[in-house]
Amino acid sequence: MVALLQAQPRTISSKLHSHCSSKSKKKQKQKKLERKRFQNDRRPALPFPRSSPTPLLVKNKPFTQTKLAALDSVVNDLEASVKNGIVIDSEIYSSLLETCYQLQSIDHGIAIHRLVPPNLLRKNKGISSKLLRLYAASGRMESAHQVFDEMSRRNESAFPWNSLISGYAELGQYEDALALYFQMEEKGVEPDRFTFPRVLKACAGIGLIHVGEAVHRDVVRKGFGNDGFVLNALIDMYAKCGDIVKARRVFDNIACKDNVSWNSMLTGYIRHGLSVEAFQLFRGMIQEGFEPDSVAISTVLSSFSSLKMATQIHGGDIVSWNSIISGHSKHPEALPYFEQMMKSGTSPDSITFVAILSACAHLGLVKNGERLFRLMRKKYRIDPRMEHYACMVDLYGRAGLIDEAFNLIAERMEFEAGPTVWGALLYACSVHGNIEIGEIAGRKLFELEPDNRHNFELLMKIYSNAGRWGDVERVRQMMLDRGL
Repeated sequence: MVALLQAQPRTISSKLHSHCSSKSKKKQKQKKLERKRFQNDRRPALPFPRSSPTPLLVKNKPFTQTKLAALDSVVNDLEASVKNGIVIDSEIYSSLLETCYQLQSIDHGIAIHRLVPPNLLRKNKGISSKLLRLYAASGRMESAHQVFDEMSRRNESAFPWNSLISGYAELGQYEDALALYFQMEEKGVEPDRFTFPRVLKACAGIGLIHVGEAVHRDVVRKGFGNDGFVLNALIDMYAKCGDIVKARRVFDNIACKDNVSWNSMLTGYIRHGLSVEAFQLFRGMIQEGFEPDSVAISTVLSSFSSLKMATQIHGGDIVSWNSIISGHSKHPEALPYFEQMMKSGTSPDSITFVAILSACAHLGLVKNGERLFRLMRKKYRIDPRMEHYACMVDLYGRAGLIDEAFNLIAERMEFEAGPTVWGALLYACSVHGNIEIGEIAGRKLFELEPDNRHNFELLMKIYSNAGRWGDVERVRQMMLDRGL
């Protein structure tokens, strides 16, 4: 309010300015009292003592040790122990190699390899398998194969074979990957559910559909014909090898489809230039209750870009329009599509408004979002659901209007806000550095989602950006206490 008054011509009387300023201060004071009342009445206390604010530290940084730094320290201690003649338990080597793999730290893995006694490496399947996987995942196939060749018990499980096949497939050495699969078969090593996707990737890479069909028969014979993980790889293989009909047949036979299933089929249709089929599948995805992810949306967007094509599909029914608007939720075309839908005589539903409000949030169109929210309630008589309020909080939050987002929750929602709403608010506070409201959102989320580490991390980010290291450590301790 003060900022608006300062922008007015200087001819405004000082009396009016004084009156408005006084009114503005009263309003601000009232808002603070309301917020305090909301905090006291509706929110549980923080599950840790509140520390007093500390000045923002510029030079002094909190002592933190990254996982890689911790690993480096452990490996150095290990090297010193081996040098002093201490015998290291095999489980320690195995555990550290697992950590190297998770952190993608090949250099530490090489250092550990040097410390493992050669005889132990040959005999211990756990150590050699994990070392082999680390080398293969890092693209060091020569080292991986050397470990593989020296393993005394490599035929006891599919794990080492899978690692090698995966390593070759990732490098595009598909012939080597397939040769290993057939060698594995000859040695009598039983493939598992992780073997087939890697082999099918190699088939797709070369485009050898007859080999892919043979592997498909192996899949069925070995009892993996209903495994969604394997079937998703089959869809991708058939689509890339040119048989879109078989790809669709496999897709239809998947009892429990996931996003990978839908995305693989969508990509297959687009690759074959079947845009209408891709769009129909996209509609089906939404009808089945799947939330389109970035892969699905970008795939569909690549298949059609004109409003004319979109409106010709299925006569522009509500499901089609919702699919189109959802597909453009991060693009400026979302609003013109919405307007065109209304002109066509199709009434938007609850799902439509989730899509269009989400688009307004991503595009920073606050006024449009507010107008559409009113339109939803007044013209179309649609009561807002949790998803609509989450979109509105996200809309205000992305624009930096944290007070408006908080007031929407505190004063206008007809029911208790859920994790999606509070999560949008906490994220906005972490972006814009609002500690007071961030704490309110954080403590509510700790109550609603006690095992979601992301909420703790966001509140820690808010505190660390303000230099409140004591609070950072308290939240970190909360995470440790909860096993996060």
